[in-house]
Amino acid sequence: MENMLEFGRQILAAQGFSRLLKAELVSWSEDLTELRVPLSEDTKQHLGMTHGGVICYAADNALTYAGGAVLGAGVVTGELKINYIRPAIGSALIARASALHAGRTQAVVRCDVFVVDGETEKLCATALGTIRKVEGAGDGSPPAHRS
Repeated sequence: MENMLEFGRQILAAQGFSRLLKAELVSWSEDLTELRVPLSEDTKQHLGMTHGGVICYAADNALTYAGGAVLGAGVVTGELKINYIRPAIGSALIARASALHAGRTQAVVRCDVFVVDGETEKLCATALGTIRKVEGAGDGSPPAHRS
């Protein structure tokens, strides 16, 4: 659904950190979410590999989009667990996520993160998360700041 993808891209564009990382929402549907993050010198840690926080960012956002696809707009990550499998050395990360189960207010979602090296994709991390609806944020707008 093209309107859903465009809406998702607007949400991503409203996230300052996503803009900083130049993240791109490639696809978004109830079946599959795909998020791409280009890699550069700025995303590496001191050993020359992609920083784990960048990999976790990709997983977290893809998990949340996949949860939002089945729960509706206005969702946040309730928790996530990530396993780093191999160093991410390449030109981009591709995070692919889909919901394993969805109820009325939360979804359990899985995400595999691949590093792109030339024409090859290699699995570098896998994550599992719980995505929750935020009460009163059904239109996709951010919830009011609470102090």
